[in-house]
Amino acid sequence: MTSPLPALARAHGIATAYATDRGRRVTVAPDTLVAVLAACGVDAATSHAAREALDAHRDRQAARLLPPCVVVRSPGCVQLSLPDHLSAQVRLEDGDRLPLSAPLPPGWHTVHVHGAGRSESAPLLAVPERLAAPEGRSWGFLIQLYSVLSRRSWGMGDLADLADLVAWSGRTLGAGFVQLGPLHAAEPGPLPDPSPYRPSSRRFPDPLHVRVEAVPEYAYLTGEARRAADACAARARAINEEVLSGDSLIDREAVRALKHQALRRVYEVPLAPGRAAAFAAFTAREGRDLTDFATWCALAEVHGGAWRSWPAPLRDPRSAAVERARAELSEAVAFHRWLAWITDEQLAAAQSAAVDAGMSIGLVHDLAVGVAPEGADAWALQHALATGMSVGAPPDDFNPRGQDWGQPPWRPGALATEGYRPFAELLRAGLRHAGALRVDHAMGLFRLWWVPEGRPPSDGTYVRYDAEAMLGVLTLEAHRAGASVIGEDLGTVEAGVREELAARGILGTSVQRFEYVGGSEGRHGPLPPQQWRENCLATLTTHDLPTTAAWLSGEHVELRARLGLLTRSAAEEKAEAAAERDGWLAELERLALLPDARGEVVALHRFLCRTPARMLGVWLPDATGDRRPQNLPGTSTVHPNWRLPVSDPQGRPVPLDELAGQPLVQALARVFAELQPHRTKTEERDVRPGSCSG
Repeated sequence: MTSPLPALARAHGIATAYATDRGRRVTVAPDTLVAVLAACGVDAATSHAAREALDAHRDRQAARLLPPCVVVRSPGCVQLSLPDHLSAQVRLEDGDRLPLSAPLPPGWHTVHVHGAGRSESAPLLAVPERLAAPEGRSWGFLIQLYSVLSRRSWGMGDLADLADLVAWSGRTLGAGFVQLGPLHAAEPGPLPDPSPYRPSSRRFPDPLHVRVEAVPEYAYLTGEARRAADACAARARAINEEVLSGDSLIDREAVRALKHQALRRVYEVPLAPGRAAAFAAFTAREGRDLTDFATWCALAEVHGGAWRSWPAPLRDPRSAAVERARAELSEAVAFHRWLAWITDEQLAAAQSAAVDAGMSIGLVHDLAVGVAPEGADAWALQHALATGMSVGAPPDDFNPRGQDWGQPPWRPGALATEGYRPFAELLRAGLRHAGALRVDHAMGLFRLWWVPEGRPPSDGTYVRYDAEAMLGVLTLEAHRAGASVIGEDLGTVEAGVREELAARGILGTSVQRFEYVGGSEGRHGPLPPQQWRENCLATLTTHDLPTTAAWLSGEHVELRARLGLLTRSAAEEKAEAAAERDGWLAELERLALLPDARGEVVALHRFLCRTPARMLGVWLPDATGDRRPQNLPGTSTVHPNWRLPVSDPQGRPVPLDELAGQPLVQALARVFAELQPHRTKTEERDVRPGSCSG
């Protein structure tokens, strides 16, 4: 008999074969299909079990009156094929009821079907057809916040530094946004590679980013509490000076320890009535998600940050043991709730500073593709995540072994059953204090590469998601927040994905290093500026690529050679890098952007201005001439990834306080002032004849 395994896999959206980036068809191994099905809660260990599971799935589908979740593009109405003996009604999220034929406002609704002694309900998502594009054109800095230190920092950049950066760049330079790396809560304890893209929680930001002195209660510390907090501040200032002098790397754990010591003292200061009311409103708004997060933090302080190794009863967030532990650790739980609140307050203040400075967008937050498997979200949301699986990428020309990112993926069926609310909560948190949200690996809204735990990435397969629902939730939450969305759509992208993202008003990401005639694989010369996408964020580089100064000099190849990362001879790599650079310099010459007394970096940014891209990003280290990459993928033990302050060409850290005086910053500001001047709330700017205004 024909094996039921392939049909069962396809019924659950699991690919039984896929095409490589070179178009070669690969058949997925049966044991991979069995493992992925098991992670979805389906037993296919034997042919008999698979046959029973397939029959049961078909029976369930046939018996359903409604799909698990219904998605309608607003202001459309629900289209259901129902027998005459059944009737249906829609209940809006505000409680009003509508007939099935009524146009729906955007929102989270419910559809009910009943008749002949049967009834069934399903979440109903009425989502926008598309998001409105950002008005006009704008430019802004791309930063990793930890790397942007001021003289007032505690050893790494913080949210008060961010507020200063947006106020200065908005008012003085005319910037329209600042894009951040993820500010998600990190795993506690020392990490070999403290990547912000492998967080403990995407639902809450990390209190590590708080400016302690900016918490209002800090001003009311007295006596021993004041002395203890001041001692923490003095030590933190010393660490800060060590980093800014170039004598030390950024040490998150040292900073975290000092901030937590000081903030515990601040927490003891009683809240004034208005502040207490604000805290209560925050905890009520965040509800069970905040309780779960604070409980995990408190338990991690006792049992360590790997929840799978906790006592068995504590591994279930809904267990009676966890309820008892929460009561026993109530003070620690309350403290972590308070930390989440003050972090949220300072994020709100940073976005307010951006708006007050006249920024058209303001903060652009970054949503990482997943979370650490032992972290807070993986504990609280384990019912919706695929245990024993990791997100990654199949083998390709860029990485012949494939990639394993060590993060559990969403279970598509569990998401649908919950009406996609766990996903919506993440989006809501990221959009709350933002003018736009960058979605890392936006292709994951359509499908993700699942790798069974303990196996190489090549043994994985694609699992498909309901893209209509995932995109619908994303556009609905962004619409409600009045924000834009940027999809990181770099690398191997399935046919039709970029087109669908564009149709929904989601901007793409275009990076100069990948923009060639014939695509990044064909590379038939640089893509002329007029052929770039309009609806995108265009940049020269990213946090995972060499800085522009290093790319121009070829130092990025020398660095990889020193670290033993080359797959070919150094001579071959250098020749290819030089040819790539020279091709771009020739394009700049063709466009009369060189020679330019202000240099090649300025000319390349002038090239960006020639594109129709709606948003133009400047990697902040490019504006200081920095030559070191913030992250060199795959080098956590030999390169100081995610630990470097923004520096000058000689590797000397450049404090936020001194950015305004950097010649290259001033030159780039003039480039973008010609692109699009704008008016702030406090000053008027002249629009020069012939300039491009939004």
